[in-house]
Amino acid sequence: MEVLSSRVLVRPADLDASRRFYRDVLGLAVYREFGPPADPGVVFFLGSGFLEVSGGSRADAAGRSVVIWLQVRDVRAEFERLSAAGVRVLREPSTEAWGLIEMWLADPDGVPIVLVEVPADHPLRRDQRL
Repeated sequence: MEVLSSRVLVRPADLDASRRFYRDVLGLAVYREFGPPADPGVVFFLGSGFLEVSGGSRADAAGRSVVIWLQVRDVRAEFERLSAAGVRVLREPSTEAWGLIEMWLADPDGVPIVLVEVPADHPLRRDQRL
């Protein structure tokens, strides 16, 4: 598999506290914000990858609040390859409301992994500076 990009997603019990921690305490630079302006999800630069802090989880859901996000060239081709290899697929490829093609699978310990394809016409492929 050729991984083009990746990010770690954190679904904290207290979104505001986590945003402040990563932004203000650790001092991570913000890549982008999304969602409601009053309570946005935030994607931080994390070296050559990203850390997304968004949504929420129960405090007792430790370990289930992390998702691995991997951008690939062709989600459907990876679905075929990984299914044939016996990987546990949690959700087959589909185009999401936000325009990305995603499929979900799990590692041997059950850690969720999202494979994402960014279609050619998606806003992430456009120069937003214009």
